Amino acid sequence: MLLIKNGTVYTGDKNPQKQDILINDGKITQITETINEAPEMQIINAENLIVAPGLVDMHVHLRDPGFEHKEDIHTGALAAAAGGITTILCMPNTKPVIDTPETVEYIKNRAKTGQISILPCAAVTKGQNGKELTDFVTLKSAGAIAFSDDGNPIQNANLVRKAMLEAQKHDILIISHCEDADMVQNHGVNEGKISKKLGISGRPAIAEEIMVARDVMLAAERGAKVHIAHVSTAGSVEIIRQAKKAGVRVTAETAPQYFTLTEDEILKQKALARVNPPLRTKKDVEAIIEGLIDGTIDVIATDHAPHLMEEKTLPVPEAMSGMIGLETSLGLALTQLYHTGKLKLYEIIKLMSKKPAEILGISAGKISKGAIADIVIFDTNKKWTVEPDKFKSKARNTPFGGMELQGKVKYTLSKGKIVYYD
Repeated sequence: MLLIKNGTVYTGDKNPQKQDILINDGKITQITETINEAPEMQIINAENLIVAPGLVDMHVHLRDPGFEHKEDIHTGALAAAAGGITTILCMPNTKPVIDTPETVEYIKNRAKTGQISILPCAAVTKGQNGKELTDFVTLKSAGAIAFSDDGNPIQNANLVRKAMLEAQKHDILIISHCEDADMVQNHGVNEGKISKKLGISGRPAIAEEIMVARDVMLAAERGAKVHIAHVSTAGSVEIIRQAKKAGVRVTAETAPQYFTLTEDEILKQKALARVNPPLRTKKDVEAIIEGLIDGTIDVIATDHAPHLMEEKTLPVPEAMSGMIGLETSLGLALTQLYHTGKLKLYEIIKLMSKKPAEILGISAGKISKGAIADIVIFDTNKKWTVEPDKFKSKARNTPFGGMELQGKVKYTLSKGKIVYYD
């Protein structure tokens, strides 16, 4: 048995209470103001700490199978635990692509050795080639939680329309990477002042916004659910806002880089700040934050994308896109959104735990009697400096190295076991 004492417990509502939590056989058996200690109990003293549902990250690239030199399921799980994350959805752009029941089964089997819950996201199209739909029903039966061609946005609108029909028939969630491939090519930065200053082509905001508009319209026509990944522009926020008002079954996520950094970071950190979609303007950052405040954006996810450092030290046009985020996401959200007064603490917990669990339809993101004991315990005021060399992840490609954050994970519990302790 494990007893969490004296913590300020967020059970999902606006009013946290100082409570004790008793855990036995991986589940919460008691939550009350005071639980007496017993010799057989392991005790965590959570005095002056926040006790919240384990975070749920619905957008993670684990690179396993096929690119394990960048990250694998084991190291990704360790990194997630260090960030207070107890459940992750892993994207299908692996080698082989997660487009068969056998690859879904591989993920599930490998996940059994991990310290947290790892859920497979299957591809929408075979090989993520955007030409032929995968077998949604078979893949869902095998254990796929959602479907996405993330990394390879689907350009064929008719194929997306067919996918929406299948998704609606079988209550399947499609996660959409919205970029027009012809517009973005392989350009590494936002189209604007920085691309002009560097004399290179950029990825225009409209390339994202056109595809967001297309996919919410197709979802509206079919009555399907669609989740828009890594929203980065003011225009996308407004399209999603209006779609929600019209009753479209659309949800959306953003990542910490999009409410923290602007395109100017490219000048300071070069390819370490290269990501798809790219870092945008101050106006876009402000719109993303407003979208989080008013509920247009439902989720903060990481889009954790590990790469070798030699791939990120190339010139910006030649480098790989992506940055890691599992170990910094909570600290960044607390620093940029909570300590600035933009969001309440319960709102951040909802964005990072309760809401993604609801969207995925999984039993997570809550603290209640009888629930699985996935819990993060953190200090909202603890200041710390991001040191990539100390990450649990294999990768070091973060633009946040050296940044001081306020808010630090102290314990992470997965199924009642301590899987991370600071």
